[in-house]
Amino acid sequence: MSTSLPATGPEAAAQLDEPTREALAELLLAMADDEFVIGFWDSEWTGIAPLLEEDVAFSSLAQDEIGHAQVLYQLLAELRDADPDRIAFGRGAQEYRHARLLDHPRTDWAFSIARRFLYDTADAVRLDLLAASSYAPLAGVVAKMRREETYHLLHATAWVERLAGGGEEPRRRLQDALERLWPDALCVLAPLEGDRRLVEAGVLAEPLADGEQRWLTGLAPLLERLGLPFPFRRAGARLEPAVERPASPRGDHSASFEWLWGEFTSVYRSDPEAAW
Repeated sequence: MSTSLPATGPEAAAQLDEPTREALAELLLAMADDEFVIGFWDSEWTGIAPLLEEDVAFSSLAQDEIGHAQVLYQLLAELRDADPDRIAFGRGAQEYRHARLLDHPRTDWAFSIARRFLYDTADAVRLDLLAASSYAPLAGVVAKMRREETYHLLHATAWVERLAGGGEEPRRRLQDALERLWPDALCVLAPLEGDRRLVEAGVLAEPLADGEQRWLTGLAPLLERLGLPFPFRRAGARLEPAVERPASPRGDHSASFEWLWGEFTSVYRSDPEAAW
C-alpha cells in the first residue's frame, strides 16, 4: 500500500485558496522581515560587544536570524512566484513589514538585550502556534527554527537576569530599555489581517491575539520576580496593557531603520539584475 507524502513547495501553495494564500503571505513576510532586521541590527555588535564571548555569540545569533529570514523569504517566493532576493533586498524601506520593536538603533548593550529578550520570547510563542501547521513547508521550517531559537532565548534570559542583578547602573539601563520598548514589543504578536482565516485552515493553531496573552502570561512571573517593568493589569482572565501599542504596528518605520536599510541593500541596489 502506498503512502502519499505531504505536498511541498509550489505544490503545497497551489492547494491553498487565494484568500488563505494571501493571509499566509502576509504572515511569512512579517516573520521574515522580523528575523532579517533583528539579524542585521545584532550583527552590528560584532567586534564591539562587551565581552569576547559575546562577539561570537551575537554574531552567531545574527547569522541564525538572517538564515531564518532566507528560508521564510523562499517560502514566500513560492507562494507568489517571485524572486526571494528581490523580496529581501528590492523593496523600499517603508515596504518592510517588521514589527516596530525592531525600528530602534542598536543603542547600548542593555537595550539590545532587552529588545532581544522581548522579541525572542514573543517569537517563541509565534513559532509554537505554527509547530503543527497544516502547511507542510512552513511546519518543516519552523521545526528547525525552534531548535535554534531555544538557545537564543536561553542566552537573552540569562543576560536579563545578569543585568537585573548586576548593580545599580546595569539594572537602571535595563529598566529604562524595557520601559521604552514595551509599547513596540506589543507589535510582534499584533493581529494580522487574515490570521483567523489561517486558524480555520490549520496553518495557525490560534489567533495571534491569543498567542499574545500566552506570551504575557509566561513573562509575568520572571519579570515580577526580578522587579522589572511589566506594564499590564489583570482584567479577569486576561492581561491588559497599561501602555498603548502604536497605531501602525508594522509600518511608519523610523529614520534609524532607513539608515540600516541603506546599509543592507547597498550592494543589491548597485546592480539589481546581477546574479549574486
